Amino acid sequence: MANDKEALMGMGFDAARVEWALKATGNRGLQPAMDHLFENEGKPIPDLSAVSESASRPANAMDVDDDEDAEALKTLGLKANDIEAKSIKCSECGKVFRNTAVAQFHAEKSGHDQFEESTEEIKPLTEEEKKEKLAELRQKMIEKREKKAIEDAKEQKVSETIRRKAGKDMGQIKEDMEKRQAMKDAEQKKKDKIDDARARAAIKAQIEADKKTRAEKFAREKALRHGQEIVDAPASAPVASASTAAPTGVAGKDFKETRLQIRMSTGGQPYTTTLPSESPLREVAEFLAGQLLTVDVETISFAQHFPRKAFTKSDFSKSLRELGLTPSAVLIATPPGP
Repeated sequence: MANDKEALMGMGFDAARVEWALKATGNRGLQPAMDHLFENEGKPIPDLSAVSESASRPANAMDVDDDEDAEALKTLGLKANDIEAKSIKCSECGKVFRNTAVAQFHAEKSGHDQFEESTEEIKPLTEEEKKEKLAELRQKMIEKREKKAIEDAKEQKVSETIRRKAGKDMGQIKEDMEKRQAMKDAEQKKKDKIDDARARAAIKAQIEADKKTRAEKFAREKALRHGQEIVDAPASAPVASASTAAPTGVAGKDFKETRLQIRMSTGGQPYTTTLPSESPLREVAEFLAGQLLTVDVETISFAQHFPRKAFTKSDFSKSLRELGLTPSAVLIATPPGP
């Protein structure tokens, strides 16, 4: 038994599977154990304590007195009336088996269910046959390992192809995301630049307005100190400076835009804006209403100190060019009285 186990393990069979084969075949030798191993290749190993040793009885006199062997023979389609039977033969394929256990394994694997008792005695293998069987088993094991290695290589190649494709797809997705982010950053940078330019322009306009306010205040204080008449010289200054700054030979009608400074008669900081010269005076009222919630477009009135002129409601529909306010002017806005 020990030699059979070592021989089978030397062929590359698992120790637990060898013990199962030896026990299932009743330790009848190397040949039955090898038959069992091939018949049950790939099947899970059962609990060895539950494996029957019914095959341990002599093969030249089949004992069918107990219920277990009778049931096995009945399953195989045999009759328990010939105690001189030395083997069991498959009527469908012609294979001969030593005992009912091996025949049962053959029936489970092949699906054959027609068996008959046989007086043919299965002779034990000679030393030469054992060597040939061992060589055959080793060759089968080598072929099986080579086949498994080829299948593993194919599976690995497929897995590598899938992995590379997935990596390529992820790389493309990452590249697209980076491009979209770069475009988004460029748009945001452009918007920030425009906002900064507008903010600087607003600050510059506020500084200019503050300068004009301080100049007006200084002129008033100087006139009071010297007892002179207070005039709105600073208010008329932008018009004069704008007129003198206009290029030679360019008439007011040729200016496409008009810059206005609007001062409230009630005091406070002036407001500046630039409108198309063809805009009606009403747009100036609408601009002022957008700056001050207290201003009503329908009730506000405008006047000009230099040259002195008051604008009526009928002038609201006239353009800034028609009213002689181009290219720049200072307007005094007066809300209605209480």
